[in-house]
This record gives sequence, structure tokens and C-alpha cells, in this order.
Amino acid sequence: MATTIDQITKTPGVCGGFACIRGTRIPVWLLLQWHRLGKSDAWILDGYSGLTSAELEAAWEYAAGHPAEMDEAIRLNAEA
Repeated sequence: MATTIDQITKTPGVCGGFACIRGTRIPVWLLLQWHRLGKSDAWILDGYSGLTSAELEAAWEYAAGHPAEMDEAIRLNAEA
């Protein structure tokens, strides 16, 4: 099984440089925001074709380890 480091990337100039699922433009903060709004993992996976359960688990692990980064990304997006 891949680790969080294998599944999450941060690339300057891509999605504001925020952490994303590797090989996509799906930011971790966006997945976390859906989760905070009460959406289930199944709902999220259904809405993002190609996103795997392992990638979503990696997003939750990353978010749990970087709460300030996630809150800041959500705040910045809300202000945009």
C-alpha cells in the first residue's frame, strides 16, 4: 500500500501550490471541506471519478497531520 507521501504532492503553480492528490488537480483542502460539510467518503469518491479510496485515505491522513495548512487553504479559497 502506498504511503501518504506517495499519494500527495505540492507543486508550485498548480492549484495555488497546495497539497493535491498526485497526478491530479484535486486539492486536499477541497476534499476536507466536503468532508466538513458532511459529505461521506462514498459521495466524494462518486463525485471525483478516478479518485481511489487509498488516495482519499491519504488525503485524510495528510489533512490530519497539517491542520493549520488546511485551515489556511480553506480560508484563502473562501476569500477568493
